[in-house]
Amino acid sequence: MPLQLTGTPSDPDLIRLPWDVPLEEWPSHHLVSLPRGISRHVVRFARLSGKVYAIKEISEYYAKREYRLLWDLGRMDTPSVEPVAVVTGRTDANGEPLDSALITQHLQFSLPYRAVMSGTVRPETLNRLLDALAVLLVRLHLTGFYWGDCSLSNVLFRRDAGSFAAYLVDAETGELHPMISEGQRLHDIDLAHTNIFGEMLDLQAGDMLHSSIDPEEVADSVCARYHGLWGELTSDEIIEEVDWHIIDQRIRRLNDLGFDVAEMMVRRKAGTGRLIVRPKVVDAGHHQRRLLRLTGLDVEENQARRLLNDLDSFRVSQGLRHEDEAIVAHRWLAEVFQPTIDAVPAEMRRKLEPAQIFHEVLDHRWFTSEAAGHDVGLPAAVESYVKNVLIYKPDEKALIPDE
Repeated sequence: MPLQLTGTPSDPDLIRLPWDVPLEEWPSHHLVSLPRGISRHVVRFARLSGKVYAIKEISEYYAKREYRLLWDLGRMDTPSVEPVAVVTGRTDANGEPLDSALITQHLQFSLPYRAVMSGTVRPETLNRLLDALAVLLVRLHLTGFYWGDCSLSNVLFRRDAGSFAAYLVDAETGELHPMISEGQRLHDIDLAHTNIFGEMLDLQAGDMLHSSIDPEEVADSVCARYHGLWGELTSDEIIEEVDWHIIDQRIRRLNDLGFDVAEMMVRRKAGTGRLIVRPKVVDAGHHQRRLLRLTGLDVEENQARRLLNDLDSFRVSQGLRHEDEAIVAHRWLAEVFQPTIDAVPAEMRRKLEPAQIFHEVLDHRWFTSEAAGHDVGLPAAVESYVKNVLIYKPDEKALIPDE
């Protein structure tokens, strides 16, 4: 069988990589050293045309299966890495068959949970990390996805405005169903608890875990957060017919958790004047879609919400309430967003995504204005942010050496 690359590769040079060599023996000039979790398979990062790809050596059946699962998850806007291609028909120099390979796009500005946990994690950061992981598990289960292998090595974290967003990075053991069963869901969480506890113990044994972090507490906390969120999203609520404000409060709580309510199922409880209400919850994405449609900026949901708030404020301040929103968005991009990013020195822009930089500039403007007792303005806020905040931040983008 001849070498074959199947998928949606954007770089023709992918086919020119040394596919006739086992992945663990690839020459270093093709590879980039990036943090990664533990894996049962050989995984390497390759750089081509300024992009980084994760390549996993795996059997043809599982490579194709995982590619399809990742593609389906992406189609449903589930936080997961983007599949690029599957390489089959590999043979070595002697004509002996080699395993196939799954190629995915490396998620910039991300780190595996295992790598983060092995550093110095502040308690408030740990809480946000665990919240993000619980939200990811809930979102996967709402789409009908059974993971079967959630672990610190299979999850990436990425900043989303002031919060963290978690991404699935390995779907090899996953199954996608129209709806996940209760047994599958509970078993998935039990496996997640076992895997997370085991990896935390492994980090502790290697003196890579801060002494204040208890492995069992972390594993228990993820599960507790998951069950609390799942109950908030899916449980019935019994109300009196006149208490509709309670439903409004619940919708607001769901929105604050990052979910939208698509519709409500309401039925009357037999023999009473009470109603049983269950919201149909879907992943939040309204702000992302609106910002992408208006500006072409493809960012995280919390970032999108913050940028749209600033866009709406710009609309009011410029007296453009009755102007077409596409025109307003174009002006905001040209007059506010892009000048802010351009004001940051080029060598410092790689520290954070542009949307995250803009979000943090807005935060800095608020704090400095509070201290000054008046609005300091965006240009002054950018200058102060660069000098007093951004300069001390580490690069979150993968550092890729020049060829």
